[in-house]
Amino acid sequence: MSALLATNTAPARPTADRGERAARAGLWALPAYGLLLGLSTWTHQPSIDDFDAYARYITTDVFLASHLGASILGAALAILGAIAVTTLIARGRAAGTAISGLVLTTVANVFLAATFGSATFVQPGIGRAHLAGTPGMPALNADTAYGPAFFATALTATFLLIVSAIVLGTAIARTDRRLRWHGIAYAVLLPAFAITGFVLQPAQPWTGFALAATTAALAVRLRRTGR
Repeated sequence: MSALLATNTAPARPTADRGERAARAGLWALPAYGLLLGLSTWTHQPSIDDFDAYARYITTDVFLASHLGASILGAALAILGAIAVTTLIARGRAAGTAISGLVLTTVANVFLAATFGSATFVQPGIGRAHLAGTPGMPALNADTAYGPAFFATALTATFLLIVSAIVLGTAIARTDRRLRWHGIAYAVLLPAFAITGFVLQPAQPWTGFALAATTAALAVRLRRTGR
């Protein structure tokens, strides 16, 4: 019986070690996420009140690349990074808070990916049709790409993103005094990124770059703390 137990439990430590190594590597998903946030908001689309300029912008390669390569991929990186952080701090005193932050991060970014997917695949077609002289495109845009369902999903996802950052950042800060300022910065910078997109767009990319720097420092610190 004891031999059987030894056989069953022997692989546990190597498996745990591999999982921890994977989590430590996954920490770098968050700096990549922050960098992509900054790059994807370096330019902003014109207001739909100037529909000609709006149509020209949403048919550019920059628009497509920023949504596919930054916004949608970025949402995936945010989830992977949150999983990595939670894995490494889940044995600490803020385990429950960290898991709550991970759940909120996942839900928020799935919803955000849905909104960015809508923009990526719907808006360029509307823009090309408008530039080709097809009538009624502003009304179609208002009913689809900027319709009520889109706004409800986007605003809900943004709210959840802000809450998730505060919750996960709090967990990081509470886990270890050496992580305190990293957690506070995460809890501040990600909400700041979301809010500046509405009220201070020139500052938005810089909050993304600041988040990249902060989470890179967090990755280094978490690797050194041995948590």
